[in-house]
Amino acid sequence: MGGSLRAAPGAAANPLAPRAPHFPAKVKRVIYLHMSGGPPHLDLFDYKPELVKRDGQNAPDAFVKGKTFAFTSGTPKLMGTPRTFSQHGPGGVWMSDAIPHFQGIADELCVIKSMHSDQFNHTPAELLLFTGSPRGGRPSMGSWVTYGLGSENENLPGFVVLISSGVQPSAGQSAWGTGFLPSVYQGVQCRSKGDPVLYVGDPPGMDRAMRRQTLDALRELNELQAAELGHPETATRIAQYELAFRMQASVPEVMDIAREPAAVLEAYGAKPGEASFANNCLLGRRLLEQGVRFVQLFDWGWDFHGTSPKEDIRDGLTAKMARTDKPVAALIRDLRQRGLLDDTLVVWGGEFGRTPFREGRTAGGAVLGRDHFPDAFSLFLAGGGVKHGMSYGATDELGFGITENPVHVHDLQATILHLLGYDHTRLSFRFQGRDFRLTDVHGEVVKGILA
Repeated sequence: MGGSLRAAPGAAANPLAPRAPHFPAKVKRVIYLHMSGGPPHLDLFDYKPELVKRDGQNAPDAFVKGKTFAFTSGTPKLMGTPRTFSQHGPGGVWMSDAIPHFQGIADELCVIKSMHSDQFNHTPAELLLFTGSPRGGRPSMGSWVTYGLGSENENLPGFVVLISSGVQPSAGQSAWGTGFLPSVYQGVQCRSKGDPVLYVGDPPGMDRAMRRQTLDALRELNELQAAELGHPETATRIAQYELAFRMQASVPEVMDIAREPAAVLEAYGAKPGEASFANNCLLGRRLLEQGVRFVQLFDWGWDFHGTSPKEDIRDGLTAKMARTDKPVAALIRDLRQRGLLDDTLVVWGGEFGRTPFREGRTAGGAVLGRDHFPDAFSLFLAGGGVKHGMSYGATDELGFGITENPVHVHDLQATILHLLGYDHTRLSFRFQGRDFRLTDVHGEVVKGILA
């Protein structure tokens, strides 16, 4: 696939028309749950009894000498987890007491414990994860997916973004931007409180009939320009105007979680009219159900340095997970019950992990925190095309390095595209004389997790 817009026969004017992938797909849609900041995987999934045994000892030189960490220098002190771990599901997946609701869905999860990244600061790490490059300007994962597959619902965006905890991710809107792809593939940020989408409503004094008349006139002008110049952004402009008009009717309905039964709201912990991660998980299911191709949730507050009680891996982590693991578990169960999980991919994780030692600035305090750590971390997948109830990959006895089945973020990207029916080396876009792709010149499909 090169840099020209592709459309289904008879739908040349619609860049979001559904398109066939390279080969039969295992999943039709993705919901990516990103915990912005880097969850402490050693206190959630990657149990290290030896690290617990050596808690408070100096970190071995072999693991830290010559390495650069975000806020730690010298010889840090090892820190074993204060959490209690147990095994769950048929595959004996290790999980801590911080994630009781994840424990209940262990048989649905594929936990990758051998993830690694090249970046140890938030912004470049999130850019690498979602755009394939630590520098700005590249298209995001959701944009690549909608560029490749189009959208199944002409009344809703193909790529929707929902943000919770009041702060955008460190990578900002670049995490759902289109870079050099046509802007029609950009993620549309929706809200669970107030107007679902900003600036979609008609201005005062303009009714729907007048809006339709205005758009018809604009469309004729844009079609004249498209015929004369052939610029893909003109087709994008037409498509976006028309989508915005249809969204005026469709978005308020799909974003109204008050329509859900009380039992469903309770399962998620959702409360209509509020802005929360739980509400966003329920909205995510409603959007997937309506044919949205890629739904991205960003939740802020996972940077567990230990600079405040909220960042303590004891009570702070318990409180953070209490607001997140229940709705995620409810989402996966809900998708299963509705027959959607078999062709939906759910991803949960952060941009990197946390160190096996105490963060340098807070090492002498009462609050327990960890530094950024890109060398090894955990995330999980659930849904179509992946094995269930298992862990994949492993790290050494202290958690400093990967000893089995390393998975780079480019490998994760390649695997997500593969499950959607795409060869990641062929989903490309020509820009400035070069064919670009999400995985750049890297990435291997992680065949060991494929069902």
